[in-house]
Amino acid sequence: MQNSIQRTMLAVVAVVLVLIAGIWWGGHPSDLPPFLRNAFVSHPNGTVVDEALADIEHDYLHRLRATQLQNNAISGAIAGLGDPYAAYQTPAEFRDFGKAVGPAHFSGVGINVLALARGLLVESVIAGTPAARGGVKPGDVIVAANGRSFVGRPSSYSTGLIQGRAGTTVTLTIDRGKRRLTLALKRARITAPATPLVVGRLVVFHRTKIAVIELATFDVAGIHTQVANALRRLLRRGAQAIVLDLRDNGGGLVSEAQLVASLFIRHGAIVTTRGRTQPTQTLYATGEPLAASQPMAVLVNGGTASAAEIVTGALQVDHRAIVVGTHTYGKGVYQEVLGLSNGGAIDITVGEYFLPNGRNLGAGGLRRGHGIQPNVVVRAPVTAHGDPALATALRRVAARVR
Repeated sequence: MQNSIQRTMLAVVAVVLVLIAGIWWGGHPSDLPPFLRNAFVSHPNGTVVDEALADIEHDYLHRLRATQLQNNAISGAIAGLGDPYAAYQTPAEFRDFGKAVGPAHFSGVGINVLALARGLLVESVIAGTPAARGGVKPGDVIVAANGRSFVGRPSSYSTGLIQGRAGTTVTLTIDRGKRRLTLALKRARITAPATPLVVGRLVVFHRTKIAVIELATFDVAGIHTQVANALRRLLRRGAQAIVLDLRDNGGGLVSEAQLVASLFIRHGAIVTTRGRTQPTQTLYATGEPLAASQPMAVLVNGGTASAAEIVTGALQVDHRAIVVGTHTYGKGVYQEVLGLSNGGAIDITVGEYFLPNGRNLGAGGLRRGHGIQPNVVVRAPVTAHGDPALATALRRVAARVR
């Protein structure tokens, strides 16, 4: 009887030891002997990645934090996509993403940027800053600072290299279309202006009252309401024609593009979206337009992209407005922000969008296309003496007022 009890106790202890060993090796597969690892550990892609990270963390010459390895692995995967619009935001960066801030004070060169896999896309340049004086332009892509590449780096790393003590110099490597430039800029104390996202004003041109509405972004939910309010106010003041200024508008929410276009178009398609796992969807003009018949022009330039191109293209294809300026950025794809369990997020391209005539503004897939060709090309830049593109738009719409 006693022998039986002893055998039972030994069996229980053996089972417990096996369970403990199994739990340990399950979390540390790289510690298994090779013959056991091959026999008991399967290697789906996720496990192989985890195994490689575990090996690096355990054996690398310098001690690394697990979170640092994870961030580097995700950033590397995003960089390997070859997608200029994809990006990874660490938990700290994602927490700060989209926070509303007032006027900001910092030492740098004076640019607003969007993170891309290969660098930083310049969305706008603050007037009177080192960047403005040095020739940085919206649409430029900054790929390095002081010789240090931004490829695959988090935006905090890249912007941190550009910012620095006022009076010091930073050398930026910039891709501008097919050209690569190097600009040396002296950092300065910058006050970022808290500019409104929608500005509406009434301009009298040759005794014709014209509503001029500047829209800075589509990246804010409800921005169409601000546009509608500005438009109503100007129409009540007797506006007979409209100029919608989308220059340097880098885009944003496709739903806001649909709603802004619907303020001027009575019916019909605005945009069609299509992706590998995304269902094909056509967004149509919705609601009752506020201004469906007044002569209208849209101002664009190389910084007009994404949702701003959707609105411009829909109005042009519908013959609702003439387009004035230079050709737009040429972005024919859209992204989706996907939150991760570590508190960070990936922003990846998930589909393409097409204008009502079936045209994609890109050049197929991720490639940048020719964008929208204006009906009236005006290349002369804005100067202290005037705005040639705006003057042309005012003259064109005023001529159509009966």
